[in-house]
Amino acid sequence: MGHDSAAAPETAARKLSGRRRKEIVAVLLFSGGPIFESSIPLSVFGIDRQDAGVPRYRLLVCAGEEGPLRTTGGLELTAPQGLEAIARAGTVVVPAWRSITSPPPEEALDALRRAHEEGARIVGLCTGAFVLAAAGLLDGRPATTHWMYAPTLAKRYPSVHVDPRELFVDDGDVLTSAGTAAGIDLCLHIVRTDHGNEAAGALARRLVVPPRRSGGQERYLDRSLPEEIGADPLAEVVAWALEHLHEQFDVETLAARAYMSRRTFDRRFRSLTGSAPLQWLITQRVLQAQRLLETSDYSVDEVAGRCGFRSPVALRGHFRRQLGSSPAAYRAAYRARRPQGDRPAAPDPGGDGTSRAPAPPGAAALAPDSAVPYQTRRSVPPLPAAASLPGQRSAP
Repeated sequence: MGHDSAAAPETAARKLSGRRRKEIVAVLLFSGGPIFESSIPLSVFGIDRQDAGVPRYRLLVCAGEEGPLRTTGGLELTAPQGLEAIARAGTVVVPAWRSITSPPPEEALDALRRAHEEGARIVGLCTGAFVLAAAGLLDGRPATTHWMYAPTLAKRYPSVHVDPRELFVDDGDVLTSAGTAAGIDLCLHIVRTDHGNEAAGALARRLVVPPRRSGGQERYLDRSLPEEIGADPLAEVVAWALEHLHEQFDVETLAARAYMSRRTFDRRFRSLTGSAPLQWLITQRVLQAQRLLETSDYSVDEVAGRCGFRSPVALRGHFRRQLGSSPAAYRAAYRARRPQGDRPAAPDPGGDGTSRAPAPPGAAALAPDSAVPYQTRRSVPPLPAAASLPGQRSAP
């Protein structure tokens, strides 16, 4: 699901300078960039598909720094154009950036700033958002990036309104997308904006992808947070929340543990994680419910209680919004994909008669192809069968 800012019509109406052409798309490549993200705008805007009813763009592939450009797999690329070619483009796409911890070349940032000042549409796919942020083009704007890097983007550029839930964000003259395949969603959205639904649909059929994907990144979110949170005073509060998801508590409880007002806590938490604390808490509870549905025989009602939801109805509503199915349907689909004999732990005959959910792996997790290390996953302790939940203010 994409987000279109209310300011989009006003910013989209800006006129291009005389030397720029709307149909020209410049793709800015850097050494060390992932080849998949880099290839998306080249395929969408660089291939003539007029026979299928897709209007043609003129593609300029530009090197953002001195070549040859080395990409994933050890391949070397030689871009036919340099930064000077960006001056002709009505749209400039930064498909990815090689490292979220290193600054982009200043010459490339200057070229992006000039292009934006002259009315060009600027697009950042995945980690390309870090390049746009470094150029100051995302200041005060909504933006997204891969959910894994959203906390780092929000912390490093606090003036950017990072939303890790969206597949892409259209703010008129500046657009950003989530990771990898979400770049296709945004490029199709650009074709749809420029030439209508029929052209975007024809292109989607050629690419063998859906014209529009429903939902956002929430279904893919991991419960872990970047390791750099460990140096922040809120780390202890976050750790406590993860260890006590089986209890009913709210954001006011977390703010009190941090010795902050709710308003200050909301601001600090968002700057650290890229998410509002209430949304983060709901996401963690849903993710824990997802794991219990996968690894135990608890009923849906029991899962709701063990994840801090005030009722099974609350669990079902949030679960469907984030994962697109009911808890029962999710469990059935998950088990249908599992090998025979791979079943949840059996009930404990010598205990209280309920099955115990195996704890999630305790080893530190590192997301594939990620430059951001993740903290060790924490397991949530099971509740005794007869235990009642604390009578605090209702949790999500």
